[in-house]
Amino acid sequence: MNKRNTSRTRQRRFKRSLPLIIILGGAALIALAIFALRPGRATIEVTGQAKLEADQEKVDLGTVRLGTPVTTQFVLTNVGDQALVFSQEPFVEVIEGC
Repeated sequence: MNKRNTSRTRQRRFKRSLPLIIILGGAALIALAIFALRPGRATIEVTGQAKLEADQEKVDLGTVRLGTPVTTQFVLTNVGDQALVFSQEPFVEVIEGC
């Protein structure tokens, strides 16, 4: 085989594989977009430090009889661009009445 035939063979192979390359590239872009836009991913609000954000400021459990256990749930998210590190136990304030 001479150089001219080898070059033509490579061009034919490339032309045949071009649609596959385009499809795989498009699928990769779609996968990256879905990964980047998935729910639950925090938006960076603060740069250079960590910042903790709760999904709700307060919870009203209504009237609860004394001795009745109640539970609630918070989703905490670090909206800063640095790692969130607790140096002490987190402080939670429970306010009674109002």
